[in-house]
Amino acid sequence: MIIGNLTRDPEVKTTPSGQTVASFSVATNFIWTDQSGEKQKKVEYHNIVAWRRLAEICGQYLKKGNKVYIEGRLQTRDWEAQDGSKRNRTEIVAENMIMLDTKGSSGSESGSQYSQPQTTASQSQDAPVPESDSGDEIRIEDIPF
Repeated sequence: MIIGNLTRDPEVKTTPSGQTVASFSVATNFIWTDQSGEKQKKVEYHNIVAWRRLAEICGQYLKKGNKVYIEGRLQTRDWEAQDGSKRNRTEIVAENMIMLDTKGSSGSESGSQYSQPQTTASQSQDAPVPESDSGDEIRIEDIPF
């Protein structure tokens, strides 16, 4: 589970087998005060991959700078580069996405939740379901952890 800001617009592609896949990255910030009392800040970048309907929704509604909650699993891919060196990439395969922006940019609903159909049984496969209608108010029941 991460909450962060998109560093680029999602890139949506279709595989040869016809499945939709979206890839994008999310930056998370960690801020703390060190022993000398100075504030420190560290940014981490996470590669995100979404599949099927969730990929389509990400491509349609997410834009660079949007704040999102992503829930998923870690996956590491290995391959050999053209120069013969071994490469790997660790990604978060998204299973749930909640848009957290209140700006309403690009026509997206504030605080809307979208999941892969197999991860949330109560959700329709075709229509995304808004998480809450409470506007800017955050309720303790809405926090996923």
